[in-house]
Amino acid sequence: MARPNNASSSPDALVVDALAMTSPGRCVWVALSGGLDSSLLLTLAVAACRRHPRPLYAVHVNHGLQDAAADFEAHARWLCGRLGVPLFVERARVERGARGLEAHARDARLAAFARRVAPGETLLLAQHADDQAETLLLAGLRGSGLRGMAAMPERREWQGRVMVRPWLSVTRAALAREAEARGLRWIDDPSNADERFDRNYLRRSVMPALASRWPEAATSLSRTAEQLGESDALLEELAGETLQALGGDAACLPVADLLALSRPRQRLLVRHACRQLSLPTPPRARLESLLEQLEARGDAQIHVDWPGGEARRWQGHLHLLAPREPVDVDWQAVWDGVTPLETPSGPLDWQLVAESPRDVRLTLGRRRGGETLRVAGRGRRDVKRLLQEAGIPPWQRERVWLVWEGETLVGVLGIAAAEGWRLRAMPTSG
Repeated sequence: MARPNNASSSPDALVVDALAMTSPGRCVWVALSGGLDSSLLLTLAVAACRRHPRPLYAVHVNHGLQDAAADFEAHARWLCGRLGVPLFVERARVERGARGLEAHARDARLAAFARRVAPGETLLLAQHADDQAETLLLAGLRGSGLRGMAAMPERREWQGRVMVRPWLSVTRAALAREAEARGLRWIDDPSNADERFDRNYLRRSVMPALASRWPEAATSLSRTAEQLGESDALLEELAGETLQALGGDAACLPVADLLALSRPRQRLLVRHACRQLSLPTPPRARLESLLEQLEARGDAQIHVDWPGGEARRWQGHLHLLAPREPVDVDWQAVWDGVTPLETPSGPLDWQLVAESPRDVRLTLGRRRGGETLRVAGRGRRDVKRLLQEAGIPPWQRERVWLVWEGETLVGVLGIAAAEGWRLRAMPTSG
């Protein structure tokens, strides 16, 4: 359904095109800040709905970060009242952290959109060519790779929703002319004058200097971002084909096959696999460290972590996973072996019942090391060996539940039961 970007299209024609691409009957939302760009977008979307009727709503995110926040919300309410568009205001709490205020405000805004816009619906955003150019420059200055340099896509699927930016080929100046010609009212953001923020510095000092020498700088940089986005999409397609050739399991990559690829394709595949698993991709230095360690002989234990993700090698495979909360080895619970029980790691999936029916009082707990279990027909076995034989990865073994009757170990849930006992799956409710 992608529409070719046409730099000569007028702002209103591009909004009509964007609306026409949505499914009839599905809600369309406009992200309305109250500034020039979004106020114009909502105005033109209302007009476009006369040609392509759609349920149209506006969502305003109030970050509460500046005194002008109340003015923006008031203007959004006034404009929606004038246009007859239902407005929903979301309050966003912006965390303070190392990534900077702009990044945390963006995260809070996206979370607010997710609360209001339902899966299957479309959200229109008013970013334009100048925004795209600034994003490209910021990504380059931060040393971003191709995905970062591709900046903002015109259309993308996001958590089941569709985000559309119809104006990435239109300059801020063109939008201003359109708004003024329509006698539009909007609120100017006073924080845009603060050049302590990187984007404001680019907007106020760098972009005008570029435009004085290259008048089409914003449009050209936006077009470059579009081309980089196409290249990134092709690489993602290649990575998907490579993953399928290696078995198709993003969480478990065969190390030998991975190492047979060139180093750039190794990096590409690991990043692609992380995205498939909704994990943050590792920073380049951590990724290089991981790939270098994979060259180690044998099946040496490898564990490389980064914020939000980790990688482990085991039995010839590279396992990608999200970090887990630490295990409380002291947690215990009294259990009858059959009643559903909620644990720190979720509800139990197994029951443990005595072969000779009787009331039992069992204790559920974690491994501490050195435990043994007398298994029918096999004699006494080390729990560690049972877990190895069952193919449980080392980092998951501490999360396996053990069950005692008094001082006697009578079961390792999901793995084995002692003589006189048997495991069975916990019945599902309903």
